[in-house]
Amino acid sequence: MVNVGTTDATRRSLFGDAALLLFLLAQASDGVLTYVGVTIYGLHMEGNPLLSWMMGLMGQGPALATAKVAAGGFGIALHLSAVHKAVAVLALFYVLVAVVPWLTILFL
Repeated sequence: MVNVGTTDATRRSLFGDAALLLFLLAQASDGVLTYVGVTIYGLHMEGNPLLSWMMGLMGQGPALATAKVAAGGFGIALHLSAVHKAVAVLALFYVLVAVVPWLTILFL
């Protein structure tokens, strides 16, 4: 006997896992690209004033690590709360507004 509810839950979990993985990869990519970008072009290239302030205060590496670990933790918390669509939307958002612009600035 197949339990349809279990199958649906498994699908949602796979979607959630994929969304979380994409979100964490987007965060890591943004962190690395931001580090490279501000190292080459300066802190004025960072569009987030809070992160720019943190970089000036703590240094680029520690500030980015702090911000990305915090973002990753919040993404994991959303995933554990089964808010998978929000994690997927945030992952897509980060790819479009953080990763793609940095790739464009650094490589085109």
